[in-house]
Amino acid sequence: MKLLVTGGAGFIGSAVVRLAIARGHQVVNLDALTYAACLDNVAEAAQSPDYAFEQCDIRDRAALDTVFERHAPDAVMHLAAESHVDRSIDGPGDFIETNITGTFNMLEAARKYWMQAGKPEAFRFHHISTDEVYGSLPADPSVQFTEETSYDPRSPYSASKAASDHLVRAWAETYGLPVVLTNCSNNYGPYHFPEKLIPVVILNALAGKALPIYGDGSNVRDWLYVEDHADALLLVVQQGALGRSYNIGGENERSNLELVNTLCGILDQKRPRADGKSYKDQITFVTDRPGHDARYAIDPSRIREELGWRPSVTVEEGLEKTVQWYLDNEPWWRALQDRDGVGQRLGTGK
Repeated sequence: MKLLVTGGAGFIGSAVVRLAIARGHQVVNLDALTYAACLDNVAEAAQSPDYAFEQCDIRDRAALDTVFERHAPDAVMHLAAESHVDRSIDGPGDFIETNITGTFNMLEAARKYWMQAGKPEAFRFHHISTDEVYGSLPADPSVQFTEETSYDPRSPYSASKAASDHLVRAWAETYGLPVVLTNCSNNYGPYHFPEKLIPVVILNALAGKALPIYGDGSNVRDWLYVEDHADALLLVVQQGALGRSYNIGGENERSNLELVNTLCGILDQKRPRADGKSYKDQITFVTDRPGHDARYAIDPSRIREELGWRPSVTVEEGLEKTVQWYLDNEPWWRALQDRDGVGQRLGTGK
C-alpha cells in the first residue's frame, strides 16, 4: 500500500512512517517542517527505496494537488496539525489556519484525486484526531469517552480539531469521500518534542531545574505509547469500516502528579542525582493554565471488538523506555531545545 502521511516528520507521524516502512508499505512523507518537525525522526526510514519526502504546507492547495498527481497514493493518513494546547492559547490563529483550513485543503485535494482516479473502492482518507474534542470528564472512573460522546472542546486547539473532524464527516456525507477517523488519548514515547509534559519533566530533571506541574497535579490523562498508536493507525487505515470512528486509548489513566512521581522514580534509578536526593524534590506546582480539562479517558471497546486491537505497553513499561531513550539521545533533544519558545512557559492567557 502506498500511504501519503501528512505531518510525517512530527512525533506521531514519524512513528507511523517508521512502522509503515518496516512493514513493507510505500510512504510519501508530506511535512511543512515547522518548529515541531524533525527529519531526524525518520532518518532510518528515509534510507528505504519505498520512502519519499515532500516538503509541503497543507495550507497550499496547489502544492497538494501536485503531490497527489506525482505519487498517486492508495490512502491518506492525515496527521499534520498544530497540537500544543499552550501554544493555541497564546496564538490561536495558526491552529485555525492549519487544523481547519489545512484539513479542508487536504479533503479537497484528496477528493479531486479520488474522482479523477475513478473513485477507487480501496482508497481511504484517514483523519487522525484527539480525545480533547470531547471536553472534560468527571472523576468517576466508570465514565469514559466513546465514539458517541458529544463534542465539547475547551481550548483553541481542541476546537480546531473538532472542526476538522466535522469537515471530514461532512465530506463523506456530501461527496461520498471514503473516510475513517480516529481519536486518540495522550501520546508519549521516543521523539516526543521537548515542550510536552513528559519530555519537559525528564529534561528539566537532568538539568537540575524545577519540574512544573499545573495546579495541584490532579488532572488525569490516559497515556498511550506512541508506537502502540502507530500500530493501531495502520490497522484502521487498512481494516477500519468505511465512515467509522475509532477511539484509541492506552488503558493507562494517571494523574499528572502520579506520572511525574513515576518519572522521578525511574530517573532516580537510571541517573541518580549527585547529591543522592530524589528528583521529586524538584517538583514545583505552578499556576494552572486557562480551561485545563480535569480528566480524559477513552473507552476502547470498539477498536478492540471490531479490529482486535489492544495496547501492548503499560505506562510503567513505556515511561521506562521513554526515559532511557532520552538518556541515550541527547544530541537529538539538545538541538530542538534551541527552537522558538521551547522551554518557556506558554499558555498563560496573558
